[in-house]
Amino acid sequence: MKAYLISDNIDTLVGLRVSGINGIVVHSKEEVLKNLDIILKDKDIGTIILTEKIGALIKDEIREIKLSKYFPLVVEIPDRHGSIKKDDSILRYVREAIGLKI
Repeated sequence: MKAYLISDNIDTLVGLRVSGINGIVVHSKEEVLKNLDIILKDKDIGTIILTEKIGALIKDEIREIKLSKYFPLVVEIPDRHGSIKKDDSILRYVREAIGLKI
């Protein structure tokens, strides 16, 4: 299975291409949705990697994919400027997932 990147900047795309991951740079919600539709039809793609800014553009669509499909796995990563989420986002995920306060 392959991974595919949808990014909002060229630096992230170039960085992941070095590791063998192909992708595309888009800037508008319409471009993201158009390319996402094409990617979802490709059965060879097992992981879709999104930058956090792209993920924020299509939050509802990502939720729908995660809840209705087993594949592909959708992962959000920070771009070269760092994360736009709070510093304790991993701790928050653990709290939400298992109800344990760390």
